[in-house]
Amino acid sequence: MVEKRTRAPRTPARWAACGGLLLCAAGVAVLWLSGVEFPVALPSGGENTDSSSRSEIVFLLIGTLFVAFAPWRWAPLVGALLGAAFTIGFAATPAGIENLFGGEGAGVAAAQGVQLLGALAALLAGIAATRAGYARVTRTSGS
Repeated sequence: MVEKRTRAPRTPARWAACGGLLLCAAGVAVLWLSGVEFPVALPSGGENTDSSSRSEIVFLLIGTLFVAFAPWRWAPLVGALLGAAFTIGFAATPAGIENLFGGEGAGVAAAQGVQLLGALAALLAGIAATRAGYARVTRTSGS
């Protein structure tokens, strides 16, 4: 048996992972515009500044493009890892839950909800898309 190399399938789960990353980026953007301070800066070790919030948005957008257009079947796993990083970041910061339940106002609560929803969607859809990519390995018989 010879494995036939094909481009990774563009499954609905793969597109859902991209949508989740975009939602997460939108939530981060609104939180940043609302003046919410991010206790964890990306890249790690950096200072918490406006540029670190912008870099989080850039990382999410680059991750979205990678998940959408990379030809490898493991590419959606990048979306899952980014979703996991933002979900863990939310859970690790006490301000995240306070923001989600309206401690900083309704706009911040909505933005925090969008960010969390996007991160969870990217995590779950990225895992599902990666599984689907590996389940669809096409094999043909050798000549």
